[in-house]
Amino acid sequence: MIISSQLAANCQKTSERTIWLESLPVLLEELTDRWSLRVGPPFDHSGTCSWVAPVIRRDHAPAVLKLAMPHMEGEHEIEGLRFWNGNPTVKLIEADDQSGAMLLERCQPGTSLRSEPEASQDEVIARMLKRIRSANSQSRGLQQFRHLSEMLEVWQRGTLAQKQNWPDAGLVHQGLSIFERLSRPFPTNTLLATDLHAGNVLRAEREPWLMIDPKPFVGDAAFDVVQHLINCEVRLRADPIALVNRVAGLAEIDPERARLWTFARAAADPREDWNNVLWIEIARKLAP
Repeated sequence: MIISSQLAANCQKTSERTIWLESLPVLLEELTDRWSLRVGPPFDHSGTCSWVAPVIRRDHAPAVLKLAMPHMEGEHEIEGLRFWNGNPTVKLIEADDQSGAMLLERCQPGTSLRSEPEASQDEVIARMLKRIRSANSQSRGLQQFRHLSEMLEVWQRGTLAQKQNWPDAGLVHQGLSIFERLSRPFPTNTLLATDLHAGNVLRAEREPWLMIDPKPFVGDAAFDVVQHLINCEVRLRADPIALVNRVAGLAEIDPERARLWTFARAAADPREDWNNVLWIEIARKLAP
């Protein structure tokens, strides 16, 4: 069983993950037998949070087996996939809730949205965000999901632990304050994907594009555009206000809240390298 060095390193960070990694070969054998699968080599030898491989089912239909590492942000991925039921995500075929293992619809040809120009990426991401909100408005059961504030509290603790490395303490504190203010529960909160960007959108047959790897939390809809925005680093650095307004307009969300969320993430996301002033420069351009 091939395990990427990044996944192995991530699993050394907690005892829970270490135990999970040690049990992975047994889990793979058990699921292969239970779900009658023929397993191919893993897709990505640089996977950081999961082991993912193409499989063939008993009826010869293609699928994907995903064995997800214990991870706070992705804890409710299975529940999210059930909630959206293929609109606009990949479909969940089988799941083992205890281990977090998933048998998923396979996207074919599976080309990443990153292969498209960024302007086209904006349009696809915006359409998906509108569909996510539409599906949410027609469904119930949001109480099973955690609120966005739980994830942001973890991020805030991570940023505060790096305080000695901050290049602009005033800006970082302002970002942390906006995290706290915008993440408060609100009546119009909806179920978010939180990690929707071009790398998590694949070309498929059932639909032109499908989303993978949602990390569901309930919160402000404007938060969901930001992961895409921060992946458009060159355009965001050149003219962050114009980019935020463009994507917010396409997604039909409040551009001011999108700007504040983007500012907060640029200023106060926990990061390994605070010496890279790129994000502080972007935060200054977006600062309220």
